[in-house]
Amino acid sequence: MLDQATVLELIDQLRVSVPDEVRQARRITEESGRITERAREEGDTIIARAQEQAAQMLEERELVRAAQQRAAEIIDRAQSEAREVRRGADEYAAGVLIRLEGECIKALTSIKRGIDMLDERHRPTAGDGVGPAESAMIEVDPEEQAQAAPRP
Repeated sequence: MLDQATVLELIDQLRVSVPDEVRQARRITEESGRITERAREEGDTIIARAQEQAAQMLEERELVRAAQQRAAEIIDRAQSEAREVRRGADEYAAGVLIRLEGECIKALTSIKRGIDMLDERHRPTAGDGVGPAESAMIEVDPEEQAQAAPRP
């Protein structure tokens, strides 16, 4: 059996050593709580950043989609306006060419009349001995003249 003095000494040693171990356990528990809290805060920060990046990416995707749609609308409008300008230019060119054709026909008619007048002046009379083959007469085909007539 153990004597009473030894047991009391063991109890005193336990009393002295237990508070140190309890304090150490308390410190370890507090430190683990701080570490856990810090880890939770870092996790929350990482999640918040990820959510911000996801929202920003969605916003950027929407902006890109809207920009692409706007670009397509601008291109369609520009192509339509270009077709309209080409059509107007073609109509204008056709009008100018038709007027020019009319002016050319008028000029050609005046030239023919002038040549005819000169032919009339120099046409030999019955006693000159010069035949119609020798005269410098220019003939205009009536079909060509009708095709070259001004159009409305």
